[in-house]
Amino acid sequence: MAGTSQLVQIELGGPLRMPKPSWLRARAPVGDNFHNLKKLARGLGLHTVCESARCPNIGECWNHKTATFMLLGDICTRRCGFCAVPKGKPQPIDWDEPRRVAEAVATLGLKHAVVTSVNRDDDNLGGARIFAETIREIRERMPDCRVEVLIPDFQGMAEALKVVLDAQPDVLNHNTESVPRLYRVVRSGARYERTLKLLENVKKFSPGMVTKSGVMVGLGETTEELIEVFRDLGGRDVDILTVGQYLRPSRDHLPIARFYTPEEFNDLRDEALRFGFRHVESGPFVRSSYHAHEQAASTAIPGRVF
Repeated sequence: MAGTSQLVQIELGGPLRMPKPSWLRARAPVGDNFHNLKKLARGLGLHTVCESARCPNIGECWNHKTATFMLLGDICTRRCGFCAVPKGKPQPIDWDEPRRVAEAVATLGLKHAVVTSVNRDDDNLGGARIFAETIREIRERMPDCRVEVLIPDFQGMAEALKVVLDAQPDVLNHNTESVPRLYRVVRSGARYERTLKLLENVKKFSPGMVTKSGVMVGLGETTEELIEVFRDLGGRDVDILTVGQYLRPSRDHLPIARFYTPEEFNDLRDEALRFGFRHVESGPFVRSSYHAHEQAASTAIPGRVF
């Protein structure tokens, strides 16, 4: 019955079609940098989460030569209710992919590279090794480039997490996404406690690592539930928190319960800061890698000067 009540609450949270408020109108992607980056990614056989997840910031970020590269193909082994990335049986791991990502980073001259992946529950350790090799390849070509990784939970495999940490990324991000009550419908295959344990282990295995996590709003959660998530993440010494509006990719995905106003996002930022985060980015268009360079700089990450 618990699973049924969760699903019913989300379905009743709002109509299937809700007009977007004025503050959620993103500009269409245009410009030379946008087209050049798209051509570069295609030429190297790479995927970007910017496209696969239909990010509303793609025009702004790509025109500033900032992109989030998606490792391990473009087919995810999980079926999360919010995500636009295709689901199914993935192709074999491409071990040359780290080199090509590093080539793209070098060609673009990035100062802060963000690398994420689909879930590869078929080979968590292999996926972790691809992350690690990508970090090393980028560092070899661009020694002064910060490298931020947004990793899956590796199904709680500590060995996989250690493989990524051994490559010493500058920021390790793992998104919480939603409140515990909604995990069953929002994050299929994930567990809230597993997410908290991963973030806790990062500090345990690599005490100096900057950690980051993100939460979506508008899926039927309450303010009180969000504050409890902020409290849990703060209790794991997470350094950077992002809070953004959930936008429904298609009618096949979870409906939007409601749109938060810019003022409400400001309130959520103020609430979150009470729990010790070094930086909180909260707004309608905020995504994990939105303003990532500025977020990292604000936490005074040592070792790399820009």
